[in-house]
Formats: sequence, C-alpha cells, structure tokens
Amino acid sequence: MGFLVQILLLLGIAVTVVVTFQRLHIPSSLGYLLVGLILGPYTVGPVLDVAEIKSLAEFGIVFLLFTIGLNFSLPQLHALRHQVLGLGTGQVVLTTLVVGLVAWLSGFHPAVAFVIGAVFAQSSTTIIGKQLAEQGEENSRHGRLGLAMSVFQDVTAVPFVVVIPVLGAAAGADVLANTLGWAMAKAVLAFVLVFIAGRWLLRPLFHLVAAQRSAEVFTLTVLLVALLAAWTTNSLGLSMAFGAFLAGMMLGETEFRHQVESTIRPFRDVLLGLFFVGIGMLIDPAALPAIWHWALLGMLVLVLSKTLLVMLLVKRSGIDKLTAWRTGLLLAVGGEFGFALLAIALSSGVIDKDLSQIVLTSVLFAMIAGPFLIRYNYVLATLFGGARPAATSEPQVAEVNAEVTAHLQGHVIVCGYGRIGQSVGRFLEEEKIPYIALDLDPVRVREAHTAGQPVYYGDAAQRDILDALGLERARLVVISHDDVSAALKMLAYLRSVRPGLPVMVRTRDESQVEELQAAGALEVVPETLEAGLMIASQALLLLDVPLSRVARRIQAQRAGRYPLMREFFRGDTLTETPEEWDVQRLRSIVVPPASPVIGHRLGELKLTGVTVTALVRKGERYPAPAVDIYLQEDDVLVVFGSLEQLQAAEKLELQ
Repeated sequence: MGFLVQILLLLGIAVTVVVTFQRLHIPSSLGYLLVGLILGPYTVGPVLDVAEIKSLAEFGIVFLLFTIGLNFSLPQLHALRHQVLGLGTGQVVLTTLVVGLVAWLSGFHPAVAFVIGAVFAQSSTTIIGKQLAEQGEENSRHGRLGLAMSVFQDVTAVPFVVVIPVLGAAAGADVLANTLGWAMAKAVLAFVLVFIAGRWLLRPLFHLVAAQRSAEVFTLTVLLVALLAAWTTNSLGLSMAFGAFLAGMMLGETEFRHQVESTIRPFRDVLLGLFFVGIGMLIDPAALPAIWHWALLGMLVLVLSKTLLVMLLVKRSGIDKLTAWRTGLLLAVGGEFGFALLAIALSSGVIDKDLSQIVLTSVLFAMIAGPFLIRYNYVLATLFGGARPAATSEPQVAEVNAEVTAHLQGHVIVCGYGRIGQSVGRFLEEEKIPYIALDLDPVRVREAHTAGQPVYYGDAAQRDILDALGLERARLVVISHDDVSAALKMLAYLRSVRPGLPVMVRTRDESQVEELQAAGALEVVPETLEAGLMIASQALLLLDVPLSRVARRIQAQRAGRYPLMREFFRGDTLTETPEEWDVQRLRSIVVPPASPVIGHRLGELKLTGVTVTALVRKGERYPAPAVDIYLQEDDVLVVFGSLEQLQAAEKLELQ
C-alpha cells in the first residue's frame, strides 16, 4: 500500500470516527485511539506503516509541550506558587510515590514502578473540562480547582520527560545516579540557553517578523523557534519536548503569546491526534482476555489513590471536606499525557511490551470511567466521604442560621455574591428591600460581612441552609451564580416547598434557558444575550441610527426574550400607538359566583393561546399556579395573550 493511500485511509477513518465521537460528546482523544486500533497491526484490515506514524507523532508531543509552555511562563508560575502550585505538585509527586511504592512492593523493577506511578499521576484536562462544561460546573469551586490542578499536572510532567529516557539507559544505582545528575545538569544548561535566547533574541526576532505583516512568515518563524529549541535539547541528550516547553515559556512572557498559540494550534492538534493514533496502534485486543483483570485492578489503584490523595491535600489546605472530595473525584480520571510518558518509556526500553498493555488499558479504563465519576461527583462525595458543606476553618467567616433571618419578612434571597449578586444587592439596598446573600468564597464573604452587608457563607443548594434563610417568608429568590446543576437542584426543592415563589436565574448563555424554565424558573437571564444587545445598540448609535429607533429595537428584542417585559396591562386605546394595539397584554379575569368553572382544575380550562401567569385568591397572589389547582369563587386569574385570545378566555370563564 502506497504512502499516499495510507494517508488517505488514515484521514478518512479519522474524520469519520472523530466526528461520530464529537456528536456523542465523547473526547476526541478516545476517537483517535480507536482509529489507531482499527489501523494497527493487531486487528483485521489495512495496517499503516508504524515507523512513519511514530516519527510524525513525536512532533505532536513537541508542539503540545510548546503550547503548555506558552500558558505557563515564569511570571505565571510565580503567581501560582501558593495553592495551585503546591497542590498540583503535591498531587503528582505523592501519586507517583504511592503508586510506584505499591508497584515496587508487588515485585516490579524500581524504574518500571516509577514509570507506572508517573503515568497514573496524570489526569485528562480535556475530559474534565468538557464534562464540567456540560454539567455547568466549570465555574464552581471544585471545578475551578480541579481544572487548575489538571492543567498544572502538564507542567509537573516535564521532569518525567527528562528522567524516563535516562532510566532506560542506566543499569546500576551508581550509573543511574550519575546519568540522572548529568541529565539534570543538561536540563539546567538547556534552560539557561533558551532563557538567554528568549530574553535577547526571541522578542526582537518576533518584532521584526511582525513588522512584515505576513502570516506566512510568522508561521514559519514559530515553527523554526519551536523545532530549534527541540533540536537543542535533543542534541544535549534530552527529549525534544523539553526544549519546546522551554521555548514556549520564554515566548509566553512576550506580547506575541496569543498569536503564537493560535498559529501553532492547527499543527499541534493534527500531530497530537496522530500521536494518539500511534498509541492506539499499540493496543492488542487479543491480549485483553488475559489481562483485563489486571487492567481493572490497575484502574482501581489509579482512581482510588488519586481521589484519596487529592482529597487529603485539598482538605489540608483549608478547603471544606465536600469540595475536597469532589475535587479528588474530578482528578481521578486517567490522562492523555500518561500515554505520552508510557510511549517514551516504551521507546526507551524502560518498560516491556506486555506490561505496557496492562498500564495502557488501565489508563484507558480510567478515562472511560472518568465522565461518570465527574457527572456524579456530588453524589459520590456525600456517599463515600459522608461530607457536607461546611465553612472554612477560618473563624471570621459568617455562617447563616435561623437567628440571622428571624427578623426578615418579604425579603429577597440572593444565591451567589459575585459581580452579578453584588449588583443586585446594591439595587435592593437602594430601594430599601431587605435581602440576604450566600456565597462559598470565604474571603468574599468575610470582606462583605465586615462591610456590613448581609452576606453569609453557605451552599444554597443544600435544603437545610435554604430553610434557614427564611424561605417560607421570602418574596423572591435570585440565583446569580452560573452553576447550572446547583440551580436545578434548588429549583426542584423550591418547587416542592414553595411552588408559588418566583425565582430568577442567571446563566452564561441561552443553552440551558429552556431546561431552567422547565425546572421552575420564572425568568432566566443569559449574560451573552444582554452583552450582545448592548454591543448591538452601541454599534447602531455609532452608525447614526436614531436613538429612538435603537431603543425600540432593543425593547422589542428584550420583550421577545423576557416574558415579564411583555406582560403588562392594556390601558386606554386612545393613549396607545397603533403598532401597540395587537401586542399581547395581561388581563385580570374574576371568576363570578355563577361561573361553571368553579370546582374545576385550572388545567381543565380550554384556554387556547393564553398563559395563566398568576392566581389571586383572598388577596394572596400565586405566580405561575399549578395546573391541578381547583378554582374557587372570586378567584382572579391573570392571563396573558393577544386581545382576541383574552376576550375568548373571558367569555369561556363567564359562561
């Protein structure tokens, strides 16, 4: 089979598999593994030239480390030196040591045990980020912490890239120590060379290239710098990926970082996909029946060790127990970078082919189980850890209790006191409307509470905390954070205990609007919609469109999106403009004593095209009444619809 035919076959199968996996919301890296399995030597069908694939795939890791270096420049590493740096480094080091010790006690060579520990220490940022985004938890406390630690794992893996090839070259302990010492000395020398080049050469070079205003020249320069740094470290006996990482770190300090990353991304993604294809070609399905139980055991060691170690580290840093358990479950997933380290160890002769199959399958099993661990992280955290939300160990953080809210009546509950929650609080305070706010950021709570604002530490998704907020006396609930899963839990509970209580929810975009409204939210406000309306209005004004026309267009867009902005009562038609006559309105319809609808459920009424927005009974208003409520004499139904629909509804109830 010719080389061009192999490329066409690879591209055709890769496009088919990856598109299918993306439609099923499965990580693309697993799709590339399947492509490698299909085209590998262990399955029936066409086989690609493994040597040519491996030589190209190595550059995928080079460009991956180059990109990681761009995002972790020296100033950024210095800024992360406290919590994330300590937790990320501690997790990788402890997992490597613990798993390596278990493997060594099980009879493996120390070098092999070290490789197994290093491979198991990695987590998939792709799987974690994608699953959290689907659940709406990417901005939650455990989500942000888990993502930060998983990204930082890639940096801590760089020393493994230096050390693992050395393990394959050294035999005795003395030789190993000398070889590692020389390797570290070469790594320091490479860092100094790249650092000097970055300080004195890279910035002027890119200024010169950028002045040419040629995307072609800029792309060639980026490739030259990345590959030249890779060649430098390779000439010193180190891996090419290490040199690319150092070059990325130096460029990450310049103003060209974002453009460099954008330029290198297509090369990185394609070659990294090719790398995973190469890993997939190493999988032997025929070996699975003989090793599946060992691979399953390896997966359990990987998941349990990382969950427990991360939980202990996070909890020891002063974060509450529930968040610690949830962060541990996020990082329990296996990682693609583990495949990279395994491939380096296999090519260096540190680990044999049979054992690599077990380690590879263990990581693969952990990656498959990862989305389920992340999806049910709250349930598992409370089940295994017996954890409940708790305040930070700092005594200055104010906690909510029933005594705090005993005096509140007709107040607003604000869940989340970030930028949006604080803006809502300021408006409520100016209108002298009582409110109470909750947040899970102990620093923010302490500062706001010290400033005299009614802000307390607590998780509003917990029923007992909601009850302690005086829920039965509240007038409105505003969910101002963008944790969709927590909002859905709150809405389910509020619907069961206070079905008539209006709830407003803020969300990042419009993808979850229908789901939140179906769960009971009276109004859902997407950030992207409001930002788009403001940008559009300013653009129209700059284009000399009259202010009155811009205001009408924005009002029309908002009215089409927010029901509350369309729901207003008709006045005297003489005071309305002609274009307003056909606009939908609210109307109050009183159920008279002789009405045949008395004693019937609301859902039994044939109200075609209109919506019942509220029911008023004996002076008490019930927004969005349930369809199974029985109608009584003198009930007032507030219905929303066009003039003809409202007149038809009124006739129906008066018959």
